[in-house]
Amino acid sequence: MAELKTRPNDGDVDAFLATVENEKRREDCRVVMKMLARLTGEEPTMWGGSIIGFGTYDYEYDSGRTGTWPRIGCSPRKQSLTIYIMPGFDRYEEIMANLGKYRTGKSCLYVNRLEDIDLTVLEDLAEESLAYMDRTYPR
Repeated sequence: MAELKTRPNDGDVDAFLATVENEKRREDCRVVMKMLARLTGEEPTMWGGSIIGFGTYDYEYDSGRTGTWPRIGCSPRKQSLTIYIMPGFDRYEEIMANLGKYRTGKSCLYVNRLEDIDLTVLEDLAEESLAYMDRTYPR
């Protein structure tokens, strides 16, 4: 079975952010990082070369595959700021309706600029996601 390449490491978060060419994306990521650190009580950790994660949880798929992943995280990708909401978005329809302009993947929230979304609603989404993670994957 192939090993996951994206793992927590001792990479310097600030040094990583300094490499992000898009200044606006870099600063937006810092704002989200501060919020996630406050909500989780965790320090940011580099996962792989580009994901900033907060906390961890262990999962196991029906197939038997297991792994460890951040409880929540973010990344200043080239195309957009990505916020990792691990439970996905189906259970948060009401919150998402008030968030603003965004796109989603399975567990990825893609935001072009923080001005495109309501930060209070983003915080509500992060809190709900973390509460779900605490219930489903107790620490």
